[in-house]
Amino acid sequence: MKITRVTAHLLSAKLQEPFAYSRAWYDTRTAMLVEIETDEGHTGWGECYGPARMTQAVVKEIATSLIGCDPLRTEFLWQEIYARYRDHGQKGLLIQGLSGIDIALWDIRGKHFNAPAYQLLGGALRDDVQAYATGLYRRKGGDPLQYLAEEAAGYVEEGFRAMKLKVGFGVAEDVAVTRAVRQAIGPDVALMIDANHAYDAVSAIKLGRLVEDLDISWFEEPVPPEDLAGYKAVKAALTIPIAGGECEFTRQGFREVLTQRAMDILQPDICSAGGLSECKKIADMVMAFGVRTNPHVWGTGIGIAASLQWMATVPSHSPVSLSPTEPLLEFDRTEHPIRQAILTSPIVHRQGRVSIPTGPGLGIDINRDALQDFKIA
Repeated sequence: MKITRVTAHLLSAKLQEPFAYSRAWYDTRTAMLVEIETDEGHTGWGECYGPARMTQAVVKEIATSLIGCDPLRTEFLWQEIYARYRDHGQKGLLIQGLSGIDIALWDIRGKHFNAPAYQLLGGALRDDVQAYATGLYRRKGGDPLQYLAEEAAGYVEEGFRAMKLKVGFGVAEDVAVTRAVRQAIGPDVALMIDANHAYDAVSAIKLGRLVEDLDISWFEEPVPPEDLAGYKAVKAALTIPIAGGECEFTRQGFREVLTQRAMDILQPDICSAGGLSECKKIADMVMAFGVRTNPHVWGTGIGIAASLQWMATVPSHSPVSLSPTEPLLEFDRTEHPIRQAILTSPIVHRQGRVSIPTGPGLGIDINRDALQDFKIA
């Protein structure tokens, strides 16, 4: 079997209502999808996390070297591409582009062997996963103390037993909204906070100490990703578990996080950190250090499906105990017109749990009409 064509699909959709996290406002959602075709009729799909136009350029550059290659040689192709471009990007856009290609190759592999990707990665440890709702962003108008509390209560009504609140808007405001959300959801629903590296260690520690009594399940990206010393300072100062890693790449990058004991929970993004090939290695390495891991997921149904295939294989912590700690799926609840529209069968939650697709490859089929609807000329 040979690769005959690689296509980078750039998609975009305007939002009905803009929303913000600590770093920027969104009024548009974009996606960059990778399609790899073969001479045996198998087509694989992947997704790149990151600036869509920039990752599209990376994939187009790499694509020329893939034509004629055997798509089943996933490990060889990963190492070959990484080595070829090592001088120009061991992190960032190059790895994000490689991630989308790798996911698509695993989709082809699964279709060729008529098995889900997780089966070829070693077999499933679970059939479904608990999801947490990612939402609770800022809006242009209204009182965040009111609309965030109402939104959070809505997630509880949908069946979610965990959710994540965006912070990083100033310590005083963050404390106020965190308390409002905790009051709205009650004491039995897990609550995480995510600053998207808006703070330095001093401010992050101050915020953490002021919300420690609210039983926060983790404090995500309290400081910039390159500031591992800051992570360690925040981790040492707080009882709240510290999470991060969505801006880290490959096992080499996560090795530094682990050897420095900078985080309690690592969050590789399958569409960014190196694809399924690399994230399987990252998960094994994380387990060896006794650290928890959950995927960062922020994209379309392709990225969700790839994350679920990976999560099927990630070991639980204390697996033989009566209450093992299993990985949690980030389930984005913000507006994203492209997310589910590109799938013929959307990936949905039922009372806060999501089933792992069992079809060949990623276990999904693509709605090509939707690709045309959202395509950027």
